Amino acid sequence: MAIVLFVTFEVLFSKIAMYSATTSDMLTMVLIKMMSFITIGALLKIHRIDWRYASIHEMKQVSIALLSSDVVLYAYSYSTFGAGLEVMMAVQALLAFNLIIFTRFLARHQIMSILKPQQSPRGKKTLVIGAGNSGQLIVRELKEYRTNVLHVVGILDDDPMLQSLYVHGVPILGSSAELERVVHEQAVEVVILAIPSLTYARRIELLKRIEKTGAESHALPMLSELATGKVSINEIREVKIEELLGREPVQLDISGISKHMEGATVLVTGAGGSIGSELCRQLIKFGPAEMILFGHGENSIYLIEKELRALGTDTVLYPVIGDVQDLERLEHVFQTYKPEIVYHAAAHKHVPLMEDNPLEAVKNNVYGTKNMVDVASKHQVNRFVMVSTDKAVNPTNVMGSTKRIAEMIVQEKARSSDTIFAVVRFGNVLGSRGSVVPLFKEQIVRGGPVTVTDEEMTRYFMTIPEASRLVIQASVLSRGGEIFVLDMGEPVKIMDLAKKMIELSGFTIDQIPIQVTGIRPGEKLYEELLASNELDPEANVFPKIFVGCTRPFTSVSPILRLIEQFRENAGALTDVLLFVANSQDIDSDLRRIFASGLEFIPAENMRMRVVDGN
Repeated sequence: MAIVLFVTFEVLFSKIAMYSATTSDMLTMVLIKMMSFITIGALLKIHRIDWRYASIHEMKQVSIALLSSDVVLYAYSYSTFGAGLEVMMAVQALLAFNLIIFTRFLARHQIMSILKPQQSPRGKKTLVIGAGNSGQLIVRELKEYRTNVLHVVGILDDDPMLQSLYVHGVPILGSSAELERVVHEQAVEVVILAIPSLTYARRIELLKRIEKTGAESHALPMLSELATGKVSINEIREVKIEELLGREPVQLDISGISKHMEGATVLVTGAGGSIGSELCRQLIKFGPAEMILFGHGENSIYLIEKELRALGTDTVLYPVIGDVQDLERLEHVFQTYKPEIVYHAAAHKHVPLMEDNPLEAVKNNVYGTKNMVDVASKHQVNRFVMVSTDKAVNPTNVMGSTKRIAEMIVQEKARSSDTIFAVVRFGNVLGSRGSVVPLFKEQIVRGGPVTVTDEEMTRYFMTIPEASRLVIQASVLSRGGEIFVLDMGEPVKIMDLAKKMIELSGFTIDQIPIQVTGIRPGEKLYEELLASNELDPEANVFPKIFVGCTRPFTSVSPILRLIEQFRENAGALTDVLLFVANSQDIDSDLRRIFASGLEFIPAENMRMRVVDGN
């Protein structure tokens, strides 16, 4: 800054004849300029700025300090020499500002490093899709970190105005339509998808195209791992559940729910579970007066209560330990808290475990639901919603069969009770306890292999928030006895899901192998949300929500009576459950069975369905 002022003085000030300036005048002006700049700069803490990471904010601070020091300098010059030095003041100010910016530019980009021997770029040849803010940030950081992990050779972007331009020294080689050509010509090994605004359908389309090229695929956010090269088993990237859906998450319109929930007393069974706890998180947003967190796992109930209390809510929370199989306990809870709305999410859901323990599945899923339904109706609850599963459709396992019978219990009670009863049926919930996502993640952390039961196995998937919103929405839409189903798009192959989790975690199939283990007892290759005779084309009652027309039946009493006859024989009980849940005309079949003295059970037909798996 002193040099700038000196040069300006010599070039302009000394040429102005009307002023008799001396060297001491010049030194005085330099001293005033420097002292005022240093003083103001110290107040603004300019000396503490790391110019390698300076931004507009730091430039603004420097500008304020320079302008302030120039005002002081001009005030001195005007009082000493009078008017006429305005041009000199402006020139020296601009020169000083430009010189500071230039020196900071050198610091930021470490220009002096050009004197060091340069090595040719190393690392995997990388292509970035997207030249927007995210893509530019990735390219810049990868270049500045000088990583040996990835070397960006080009960018793809669909904006025609950007074609043939450069971003941070990297050429834009074409549009996304030219992906395959560019990957082949540039021998690209890694492709980074850096367009956060893409729709899920478009994102999945691009990821599949990348996969077909043989290159590794990565999607944001991956910046810190890629830039530093710290991609390791112990630093696995947290995969967002929404990235695995293969579709847009369903955003249900819940604007009309507040009038039903605000000020109400709500009870959630299984409140410590994956679905139950998310139900509580969603419900509390609508301001219920009281919420009863009911479950038999004390630790999980404690955790969800603690989480909800941390929100600073006005809702009064009651953590209640109990079991839906305990009718006496349920009576006490309903008498004490008088719930107006009940969400029944408590159930045994693990398919292989329920195959080995059919009686426990019956006790919890069937009789537990019956207890809840009876007590809710007796205490005149306004609304009751049961959480069910797509495994209740043409079930091939104990769990699905017990959930279908539980649905029938709810439907029957809806015919005679003043309480509005409904069932919500959805597919697999990504991220819930017992789902494949936590299992795959654990296997990836261990370094693999990721286990898939069958290459052709497909499932419908939804997120936990989607599932909970559907349940809440259904409780408002219900008029009594419906089975609500969420439109979840196309089913997803479990094998594709496993591959996607591996890739999104920052690895390749070579690094984390996939092992096919074979279908477990009771599992299907394909699952349905509604049986073919349950689908009503006119049943769309709300965007993304349908109501199914389930098979008719008269009463669940003979079903429960039949189950009781075989509860001590696990094999026979499994056959009975499958038979009842899959019967096309359960009333006729039950009359025939009881007429034969319980001596004839069509086990061959049932076992044929289990083996078929569809």
